[in-house]
Amino acid sequence: MVWNQRSFRLMPLLLFLLLALPGSVSGDIVGAHGLAMTGTPKYPAGFNHFDYVNPQAPKGGTVHLDARGTFDSLNPFIIKGAPAAGIGLIYDTLTTQSLDESFSQYGRLANRIDMPADRRWIVYHLHPKARFHDGKPVTAEDVVFSFNILREKGDPLYGKYWADVVKVEALDPLSVRFDLGDGQNPELPLIIGQLTVMPKHHWEGRDFSKPGLEIPIGSGPYRIADVKPGSSITYRRDPDYWGRDIPVNRGQYNFGTIVYDYYRDPTVSLHAFKAGEYDFRQENISKAWATAYVGPAFDDGMVVTLEIPNDVNQGMQAFVFNTRRSFFKDPRLRQALAYAFDFEWTNKNLFYGQYIRSTSFFSNSELAATGLPSDGELKILEPLKAELPPDVFTKAYTPPTTDGSGNIRRSLRTALGLLKSAGWEVKGKQLTHLKSGERLAFEILLYDPTFERVVLPFKKNLARLGVEMSIRVVDTAQYINRLREYDYDMIITTYGQSESPGNEQREFWSTAAADIPGTRNYAGVRSAAIDALVEKVIEAPTRQDLVLRTRALDRALLWGHYVIPQWHINAYRVAYWDFFERPQQTPRYSLGFNTWWVNPEKATRVQRYRKQSVPKGS
Repeated sequence: MVWNQRSFRLMPLLLFLLLALPGSVSGDIVGAHGLAMTGTPKYPAGFNHFDYVNPQAPKGGTVHLDARGTFDSLNPFIIKGAPAAGIGLIYDTLTTQSLDESFSQYGRLANRIDMPADRRWIVYHLHPKARFHDGKPVTAEDVVFSFNILREKGDPLYGKYWADVVKVEALDPLSVRFDLGDGQNPELPLIIGQLTVMPKHHWEGRDFSKPGLEIPIGSGPYRIADVKPGSSITYRRDPDYWGRDIPVNRGQYNFGTIVYDYYRDPTVSLHAFKAGEYDFRQENISKAWATAYVGPAFDDGMVVTLEIPNDVNQGMQAFVFNTRRSFFKDPRLRQALAYAFDFEWTNKNLFYGQYIRSTSFFSNSELAATGLPSDGELKILEPLKAELPPDVFTKAYTPPTTDGSGNIRRSLRTALGLLKSAGWEVKGKQLTHLKSGERLAFEILLYDPTFERVVLPFKKNLARLGVEMSIRVVDTAQYINRLREYDYDMIITTYGQSESPGNEQREFWSTAAADIPGTRNYAGVRSAAIDALVEKVIEAPTRQDLVLRTRALDRALLWGHYVIPQWHINAYRVAYWDFFERPQQTPRYSLGFNTWWVNPEKATRVQRYRKQSVPKGS
């Protein structure tokens, strides 16, 4: 899942059109300020602001943030080019997702939503005040244009997300209707609301499929103020932003200027933060968190470090096998190689015991499969029994475990047994397939050199099985290109998940996505059973059904051994120079950085300290 003042505006003509729509009757139509996946939204019509914001938060101040790698495009919607960090700040969507509900959407560009109970269609009514940055109104034609161009020329994921949309049409200048087929995809109306709306008048006559650095026109809270290709991009808050006072935006987008500075190396980036060259940092490297956040600025109380707990679905970070490669097609081989990864030793010696082993594709959420399948899960899985691994039904999935001592002889013996059953045997210290004579050698592709310290012990253990693994570190642009073309044997990636899985699961796991360049089916999963389970998740009519169906999908994926699970953490590790303020309540499912603001007195104090005390490059 990715991610108004309501005004019950209903012209007589529009009322006539709605009452005449096929399959709907008066009273069947729900006119709403927002939609929930199941039940009703938390926030009622007429709400003033979300609970996790400070509606009186002051505006202003400059914030420097870091980005990794480089960028060469201001078009984030296509598979070509590396888009600039923060580019979404210049755009608006039809609706906005609240960050303290599993999945509810509230009007942003849309100030009212009409939909029948069977969810076969939806009409979004645009806010009459909505304007693009060039002053032109946001119209239904812009919505239709944006939907069509993203589906036709955008990243393939849009086509997957919106596969069930039958038709989109403008009913009048401010109303747009989407026909959604048979209504068996209850999430689809909410997903449509996540549509980024672009100006038709800007893009007509331009090639949308090509990356470039021409500044696009949006309608969002920020405008692009400066672009230094590959180096930095600056956004400035638009004081005339049309939506600054609508409920979903109140108390958010408080920073006056946001600058993203690019760093190619994470170590250089950390030093730059400590030197005061940027202001806020989320740390993802446990060693750095345990050892590097020290120095005069920390001792003097000028830099704050916090761990902020969350309930965010952590998905799955893992070593991913590319099953398009012939040597990774056998699940027994993939299962065997998992015994060479010693998480317990890695966590103890490299991560200072900070991480939790992931045992689900939906870690840290109620969607994760645990223990043996429940009766409800079995009812979903039984019709697919002939196509699923037997272990799905009889065993609780757990990845291989060790005592953390580094002695994994028992694990390696288990691995050798699995390899033998798959037709592999160690000959002359090299794992060899007995029939083909093929020797198992593969490459793991990385873009972040800090992962080498994780991969090297894994490589050493694989060598004890006779497996040769080489490590290749490439720059971000090359990595993105190779990922899009599935030009790798193994990668490390994270499957991010929402609290309400749906259409994006096709992008992750479906047979249809396996051979389309640019999808996130990185493992090349091709399974009729998993295809069927994905559709069941998408069609889940209630939250209870969604939980059961997602757990069933989770089991099928885990026992398919498409990945070697790594780890997750259920807290944000953040460090920042002490001039930020934030609301008392952190949203349950996000850090909510857009709700923070700058304290000008503290900012002056920090600026003075940096000039006097912080040597550049420290």
